[in-house]
Amino acid sequence: MTSIPYNPRVAKPNGWWGMAIFIATEATLFGTLIGSYYDLRFRTRPWPPAGVPDPKVLVPLILLGVLVATSIPVQLASVWARARRARAAQLALLVALTMQTVYLVLQIHLYVDDLHKFTPQDNAYGSIYFTMVGAHHAHVLVGILLEAWLVLRLFGGVTRYRAVGVQATAFYWHAVNLLAVAITIVQLSPSL
Repeated sequence: MTSIPYNPRVAKPNGWWGMAIFIATEATLFGTLIGSYYDLRFRTRPWPPAGVPDPKVLVPLILLGVLVATSIPVQLASVWARARRARAAQLALLVALTMQTVYLVLQIHLYVDDLHKFTPQDNAYGSIYFTMVGAHHAHVLVGILLEAWLVLRLFGGVTRYRAVGVQATAFYWHAVNLLAVAITIVQLSPSL
């Protein structure tokens, strides 16, 4: 009679579960914002209102591509952190941080430019547009700050705690990118 090896079930770390709950609440927030956007859109004609220019398509799509591409180095950082390769994980995070920072700076420039054309106080479109896009920018900033903190922490090497931190941050970043796709589609929908 042969014995079957026992493989105990290993649960996800608490940091991962904490991030999963945080992402679920953020998905709820953005689901509410997107639902509000479309509720307002279908109740208000024309959309966007007169005097508000139609959203430009090319630049936001290019920026979205840049942002989504940062999931690759972030995921590599997660893999390398679990393999205890601190310097490789740091380098991958630095590549992602550079791209994400460029994205955020350009997006803030576009956001401020839009504020010169219309404001949140002008109409329902301005209110939901600036709230939704601003909330997305805030989440990108949170991701950048988490990654910058991890780059600094990895100078001390990879511990289990730091590897879980990189893994949880990668999870967060992938969720931010999914939300970025949704927000960009909603933002550009009047032009499509």
